[in-house]
Amino acid sequence: MSALSPARPLPTAEEAALSRESSRVLSTCLQTRAETLQIDIVDDKGAARRVRIPVSALWLLVEVPTEIGESKAVSIIPIHAELTTQEAADVLNVSRPFLVQLLERGEIPFHKVGTHRCVRYQDVIAYKERIDAERRKALDALAEQAQALKMGYA
Repeated sequence: MSALSPARPLPTAEEAALSRESSRVLSTCLQTRAETLQIDIVDDKGAARRVRIPVSALWLLVEVPTEIGESKAVSIIPIHAELTTQEAADVLNVSRPFLVQLLERGEIPFHKVGTHRCVRYQDVIAYKERIDAERRKALDALAEQAQALKMGYA
């Protein structure tokens, strides 16, 4: 299985509604201290198969439909996945040339396979978390300054 699936279309209204309902039902089932649960999967012919699955994995079956229920497309990426520069740029919602600049400045680690740069998904996420924290800190400082100057912000 590849690290990134091809682009998925946005869910239909029916898929979104079904996803909202299934995520609500699943989340109530997961209020347990058990490490595993059993679920029954029934196919279109009525044949049922019982599957034992870790509760930690079942939480994905809550998170994914929740996102689909909000009409968002979803991709699952293994934490150790290696991304192309375009895939990494897509995760950060930046252009590929901007991402390459970040790589060349050493802000995100990478390695080369031949002439191609490869970036670990966890390094991209670590960078994103770092810049998000810096942004929050700057916004907090601006809000504090606005309050000190009595600019009308509460």
